[in-house]
Amino acid sequence: MIRDRHDEIGLYTVLSTLESIVMTSREEIAAFMDQVHRSLEHLAQCGWVGFDCSAESLILADQWGKRPAALVETLDTIRADLGDCQRCRLSSGRTHIVFGAGNPEARLMFVGEGPGYDEDQQGEPFVGAAGKLLTRIIQAMKMTRAEVYICNIVKCRPPRNRNPEPDEIQTCIPFLERQIATVAPEYICALGACAARSLLKTKTPISRLRGRFHDFNGIKVLPTYHPAYLLRNPDKKRDVWDDMKMLMQAMGIDLP
Repeated sequence: MIRDRHDEIGLYTVLSTLESIVMTSREEIAAFMDQVHRSLEHLAQCGWVGFDCSAESLILADQWGKRPAALVETLDTIRADLGDCQRCRLSSGRTHIVFGAGNPEARLMFVGEGPGYDEDQQGEPFVGAAGKLLTRIIQAMKMTRAEVYICNIVKCRPPRNRNPEPDEIQTCIPFLERQIATVAPEYICALGACAARSLLKTKTPISRLRGRFHDFNGIKVLPTYHPAYLLRNPDKKRDVWDDMKMLMQAMGIDLP
């Protein structure tokens, strides 16, 4: 009996057919047998002989439809994959990679633009003046930083705190997307135009994006102004608080 990858695929084909049909009538049984016959006939025409019933293949069959544990990422494995990243020019001027911090199972994720000076020095997101304001915002929402997850579009500080360039975002954002997929938050608060536009793939101004929810792979995204922008424009704090109250209401948190 031939044992190779073709046999495993053939076994999977039949198992898939078994999973997809509920036999509750003679007509359905006949239809099922017809599908099995045609599937086996096709396998024979392709040169597949028999099925591998070894212990290894039976384990594979038992895991049919399940995500292999080896493929389940954690934030630690993503950080390890990032390594001492040299994938874009931002790496040449950084002190530390700023990966992210907080609850790995958070309902709410805050995504900013990129690290500033203090973040670059400490290797933690939002620890400078803007970070202190973000902490106060989170506390006003009746949460703590330990309850949420905080990260950025890019992991290294852009020179002179400039906006990340499109190629830098394109290089780094796959790691953010993997972080989002791993944390699986219900809500994302995109802090500032760069974060909102990068996640939502739009050029719409932040002033038009804020105030309503958007979608990112089934996750509700609420853009708002960046805390650093609020430090320069304190008159916009009311707009951000309106956004946070909308977020709290959606999350089922009692408004103050």
